[in-house]
Amino acid sequence: MTLMEGVRVLPLDTMDLDTQHCRMGPSLMIRLKLRLGSPVLIRVHQGTCLCTAWPRQDLIEGYLQFSTQCATPVLSTKTLNGLMVDSAQIKPLTCPKLTCLRGKVFVQSLEYKRDVSERSIQELLKELLNGLYVHEGHLVELSHAKTEIRFVLVEKVNSGSHTAGLVTGKTHVDISVVQTVKHYQSQQQMLLLTLGGVEDVCASLKEIITFPLRYPQALGQLGLSCPRGVLLIGPPGVGKTLLVRYMAKDIGATLVTVNGPEVIGSRPGESEENLRRMFDQARDAAEEGPCILLIDEIDSLCPRRTGSSSAPENRLVAQLLTLMDAIGSDEGFVIIGATNQPDTLDPALRRPGRFDREVIMGVPSLLQRRSILQCVCREMPLSPDVDLSAVAEMTCGYVGADLSALSREAALQAMQHSQEGACECVEMQHFTGALRQVQPSCLRSSIGATDFKPINWEQIGGLEEVKLKLKQSIEWPMKFPEAFMRLGISRPKGVLLYGPPGCAKTKLVKAAASSSHCTFLSLSGAELFSPYVGDSEKTLAQLFVQARACAPSIVFLDEIDSMVGSRADSGSSHSVQSQVLSVLLTELDGVGFRTLERRSSRKVVQFEGGKQEETRLHQMELQELCNKDVLIVAATNRPDVLDSALLRPGRLDQIIYVPPPDIEGRLAVLRICTERIPLHQDVCLQDLAARTDLFSGADLENLCKEAALLALREDGFSVSCVEQKYFLRALQSLTPSLSPEQLKQNIHSTLY
Repeated sequence: MTLMEGVRVLPLDTMDLDTQHCRMGPSLMIRLKLRLGSPVLIRVHQGTCLCTAWPRQDLIEGYLQFSTQCATPVLSTKTLNGLMVDSAQIKPLTCPKLTCLRGKVFVQSLEYKRDVSERSIQELLKELLNGLYVHEGHLVELSHAKTEIRFVLVEKVNSGSHTAGLVTGKTHVDISVVQTVKHYQSQQQMLLLTLGGVEDVCASLKEIITFPLRYPQALGQLGLSCPRGVLLIGPPGVGKTLLVRYMAKDIGATLVTVNGPEVIGSRPGESEENLRRMFDQARDAAEEGPCILLIDEIDSLCPRRTGSSSAPENRLVAQLLTLMDAIGSDEGFVIIGATNQPDTLDPALRRPGRFDREVIMGVPSLLQRRSILQCVCREMPLSPDVDLSAVAEMTCGYVGADLSALSREAALQAMQHSQEGACECVEMQHFTGALRQVQPSCLRSSIGATDFKPINWEQIGGLEEVKLKLKQSIEWPMKFPEAFMRLGISRPKGVLLYGPPGCAKTKLVKAAASSSHCTFLSLSGAELFSPYVGDSEKTLAQLFVQARACAPSIVFLDEIDSMVGSRADSGSSHSVQSQVLSVLLTELDGVGFRTLERRSSRKVVQFEGGKQEETRLHQMELQELCNKDVLIVAATNRPDVLDSALLRPGRLDQIIYVPPPDIEGRLAVLRICTERIPLHQDVCLQDLAARTDLFSGADLENLCKEAALLALREDGFSVSCVEQKYFLRALQSLTPSLSPEQLKQNIHSTLY
């Protein structure tokens, strides 16, 4: 559409506000073959508006003014001023006189609907519509008449093959349903909702509540009582409230929300009174159609009643129990309670007859994260290099709220990098940068959460055989899940790295976590042990709970010999180390898994795409199946003191010895350590590698630092490079941290 072919939309004059007039230039009317008062259909904003054609009073061309008295619901809520309308979007219509019309009437108040008969409403509606052109699916505004009827939604017109017509005094007006304006507005607000990633939970929840709302008589004929309550359980930010709102929109139900601050009152009895008023509001809404009463964060309203609980809390719990028991079988509303702490609820609520069913929303899986990202980024201009599947793989443990914040942060970074804040598109680098800013909410201020700089395998010199074994245990199940599933191979439960100190055991684990995009949790003995009885075991169990929520994840237990030890050496099965070992063995066997930690189902969501897209989705599904567990990686330099029950297959499956670097490994480590150090031409790293027998990787790194400091101290701050003599002098002052006896002890340690 060019500027010359279109006309600009201007606000309507006050004299035409209560009419269906469409003011346009006379030349445009002649070109479209329109007469005075001819019906015309205008298409704009993905909606249509039915008007009658009239010339502009000033006879100026290029401008259009039209009333939205009869328009589609989407168009009636938008501001049209300043738009350009192509003349091809203005279509003359043939509208015969209607013989019959059926519509949905919306009135101002519920009292008017109760007090006035449907016959009286029908006669008043016929009088208000007389002389108006109406169209199927259009909303006819009638508020200008100053009556209780505000507007009517035309559902069907009986005019042959035409979908529009003129209402006359002989037209029979039929009313399908009478509802309030408030009910319509709540429905329109929920039309903007979209849902991604939790379709399976929505389907199961919809199946539970559809029967009591739609088919109560059928259940009564079978002698069954209608289920009236559903408890929705899930971690914070997973989308519980959004799911209920979306489901209410899907089944056409009114949503009444109860929040804690709205119910709690200051004076005695006020809280119970507010709760009764919310139930009365739900009963009033149920008279117009299905209704859902959502009690959000129900654990804050109805905590467990104990002897130390206050009287107001106990009265509020008793009031809710009484109200739920008083719901009749003919009342068309159900109650949904949402919480992320179900164990703190009063047990009287969690019985059949009150909350009959409990639906658990788990942390979204890999495919569901991809679906959520597509949903939150659908209006965002994305660059072709953005791979949402790769972003989904890098966001382990992220819930819907985290993914929404991640997309917003990526858009903000794109605006910062662009000129004058005019963002053309969001690139993959913006998502990568946003990942450093937005962490999963389950790991904020949590146990074991660490923030380390990503490490590549190339940054670790030597140890090629150890790297290969770690890649087989961690990387291969992530990159080649179809091969593992085809051969029936499962990922190991745990990996033990043992060897002398300073040989890059911790750095190897960080490199494995960086390359596989896993959640990395680390725990040391200082963080684990506590002076309080049972606190250490609770800390370890909580660490595994967080790791399962963010699976696939790696739990790194550094210096594991200081945490658990051996039960044979401790002399008592009741020592703290023995109790911690028992918890660790239980978690490794999977016994510590709780029902509320259930992950979302791995149902494959179909996306539009070709064969390549289907292959990618299938691989992502296999990856989710193959990497659903937590991988334990432990490191120690004293494997002989570990308990034998910890080292059997099925717990720590892979036991890998990390040796000190040989001459080739030392040369590789020296090359990595001197990448940022300017070396003189006489520096021979091969000679240094031959001179540093029994040096660990940490010793070699320290050697390079000492040589650089010697050059800085002797040649001054203007030194440009480090010579060989400084390495030799530093080598004379340093001694290796390893000894032949220590190596012999590690090599000959009995691990089985």
